[in-house]
Amino acid sequence: MTVTQRRTVEALLTALSRDLPGDALSTGPEATAPYAADRSGSRPDGEPWAVVHAVNAEQVRTTLRHAHALRVPVVPRGAGTGLSGGANAGTGTVVLDLSRMNRILDLDPHDQIAVVEPGVVTAELDRAAGEFGLRYAPDPASAAISTVGGNIATNAGGLRCAKYGVTRDAVLGLDVVLADGTPMRTGRRTVKGVTGYDLTALLTGSEGTLGVITAATLRLRPVPETTATVAAYFDTFAEGAEAVSALTAARLEPSMAELLDGPVLAAVDDAQGTDLRSRGGALLLLQCDGRAAGTEAELGAQVLRGRATSVETTDDPAEADRLLTARRLALPALERLGRVLIEDIAVPRAQLATVAREITAIAERHDVRIFTLAHAADGNLHPILVLDPDTPGIPDAAWQAAGDIFTAALRLGGTLTGEHGVGTLKRRWLVDELGPEQHALQQRIKAAFDPHHILNPGKAL
Repeated sequence: MTVTQRRTVEALLTALSRDLPGDALSTGPEATAPYAADRSGSRPDGEPWAVVHAVNAEQVRTTLRHAHALRVPVVPRGAGTGLSGGANAGTGTVVLDLSRMNRILDLDPHDQIAVVEPGVVTAELDRAAGEFGLRYAPDPASAAISTVGGNIATNAGGLRCAKYGVTRDAVLGLDVVLADGTPMRTGRRTVKGVTGYDLTALLTGSEGTLGVITAATLRLRPVPETTATVAAYFDTFAEGAEAVSALTAARLEPSMAELLDGPVLAAVDDAQGTDLRSRGGALLLLQCDGRAAGTEAELGAQVLRGRATSVETTDDPAEADRLLTARRLALPALERLGRVLIEDIAVPRAQLATVAREITAIAERHDVRIFTLAHAADGNLHPILVLDPDTPGIPDAAWQAAGDIFTAALRLGGTLTGEHGVGTLKRRWLVDELGPEQHALQQRIKAAFDPHHILNPGKAL
């Protein structure tokens, strides 16, 4: 650390110690190390200087005002469950921890909206809405531990996005604090509204680079009257992907279509004591909801029969929960095998089987282990590289495999990230997708919100 940096740190910590409660500020390697990295498998250089544990919007404003004045980078953080390095915080940064801002401020069952702070855990909001026969539709696999603020920052998708859309589709308005500490409210409480530019949509998915969310107004939906689940097994993941394309061609709109390959099933079996892998080389979980759920599920089963090695249907919630639990525990099961590097491509749905075969070839070409699962109805795949935990950094073979996966996705008309965000892991390929003109425009938008580039620098753009 240079003399100038040391003086900057001292000035910032002095200002924050003066203006924040004593328990709001943590310093020292032991206190800051747990806040240095997210769940992506990547790590920054060094550790943050300090962590601010904000409990209200005023403390967020205070932190940003001082950091802006001293030009100190600030990394907003929720639960740290991000999968792209977007919450990684290295030397020279201050982490703004929002997990203690965890209140549901309003839940209006008549207008079917909720107003929540960013640290509210996604599943807890869903449970609170459930008391009124409602639910929060976005359903990331990490719902039990991820926070609403983090979901908004990455525009998280999830299991139910096939029918209900991603997080952006549920966000009506935001309270944010800009880089210099200025508070601002975007959007509205109404379902419709087109006054001015849609800053709510712009901030959703901006990965903490444009402002810090302090509250969100969210749309809720009625809990479906009935749900029906189909479990179909296939010899290969690609055959399962082809079956999903057949479902799309049949105009079936499931609420969920999750596809897991054989190695993922084996990892889940090992972790949970199940026997999924013995039943096939891939598992497709299809779920339909609403008053016609049974009819839609039977239509789906008819399409799948003859393509799958076996097809089972159930309207038993306990059985459906058992299957969905296996899906939600896929990532923790893979984390038992090594250090995971999680990719997040999306392709046009008709290209799902093609890119699945390319991923298999890429794994063989670079001699890396790739486990694949997908939100199949969206064409959103998660090829997960499992690395040796004792190997420092990310090996060249893993980077080469990731690059080939991204190149294949773009060649097939897809995208680098469907729901996890760019973070730090995908920046080197960003211009390949955006093009230089759009990339330059997005950088100018960033500068308008954050002229000194203190908000999550080095991420997203």
